[in-house]
Amino acid sequence: MKLRIVVALAALITSLGSVSAEELTIRFGYPGIGLDNRQYSQGDATSYARARELIEKEFASDKDIKIEWTFFRGAGPALNEAVAAKQLDFFLLGDLPAIVGRSRGLGYKFIFATGRHQPIYLAVPANSDIKSIGDVRGKKVALFKGTNLQLATDRVLATHDLTERDVRFINLDTNAAVPALTSGNVDAVFGGPEFLALTKKGIVKIVYSTKGDDPTLGRNSSYLVTAAFEQAHPDITQRVVTTFVKAAAFASDPANRQEVFDAWALSGFPKDSFDADIEGDTLANRLNPLIDDFVIARYKDQVARAKAYGLIKNDVDVDAWLEPKYLRQALKDLKLENYWSSYAANGEIATPGTLDKKQTN
Repeated sequence: MKLRIVVALAALITSLGSVSAEELTIRFGYPGIGLDNRQYSQGDATSYARARELIEKEFASDKDIKIEWTFFRGAGPALNEAVAAKQLDFFLLGDLPAIVGRSRGLGYKFIFATGRHQPIYLAVPANSDIKSIGDVRGKKVALFKGTNLQLATDRVLATHDLTERDVRFINLDTNAAVPALTSGNVDAVFGGPEFLALTKKGIVKIVYSTKGDDPTLGRNSSYLVTAAFEQAHPDITQRVVTTFVKAAAFASDPANRQEVFDAWALSGFPKDSFDADIEGDTLANRLNPLIDDFVIARYKDQVARAKAYGLIKNDVDVDAWLEPKYLRQALKDLKLENYWSSYAANGEIATPGTLDKKQTN
């Protein structure tokens, strides 16, 4: 009788273990999608990690863990809806959608920076008479609202004594903005490097870029984890962060630039557009994961602007939002504590990193 009980308990424990093992799927989200619905993107270290399946390789020996990626055509707003529905664990978000989600009570934590100093480009048809930011006054201009592009564009307009009210903005995502511009349905588009390939073909021209302008202009993104997942799986959270930081270190090294561009090209965007986008800049500057004074200042400024523009109603405590312990541990374990430069709030280098020192010597 006792033997039957022991056998039954052993079987129950094994069964419960199997059920829990089968249920653990780490769900990653990305606010964008490649051309022709390709499940890849470009421009940051996590999209490089996705292309080379670095997360999958990290957990390959964990037979109880599965990896799932979802790319959202609707960018940040669509991704936030998935988070609200408890469909994601880790994800990238631009500053505005992250701030909006946080203000609405979505429980996620800021674990490292993932895209900083991302330029904004003003693209117009090749035969356009628009030559500067000031010329968009009264024009029909495409802009993907609700994304980090919106607030960054508002800042650019403000530096040229313009506001959104001075422009006839049309809310279009990237996939819709390109044909709208080339067909003449809009006069101009504020966007990212996706328009650079068209300049080489002579279809559009870039009349303004934040590159070389005030370093506090441009767009910034963060990588986030839901509080529920982080609290339930701190060990897995650390492994994910360490894997991404390792990818950022590899991608930041100029010796690996073409390999990074090859991986990003799986998104369908041409490699020469990445070359044009990074010209005059470095991947180390763009992919720097540090949560330094620059990142904190930019998010606090964006919170204030989002509230002033009526995009959020509630305050967002940026300091309480940050959870840098996983980043710190990753930097320590990988011996990267002095690898990237730390930036002051005004965008100037406060403490040069070894990588930047090497590139300037």
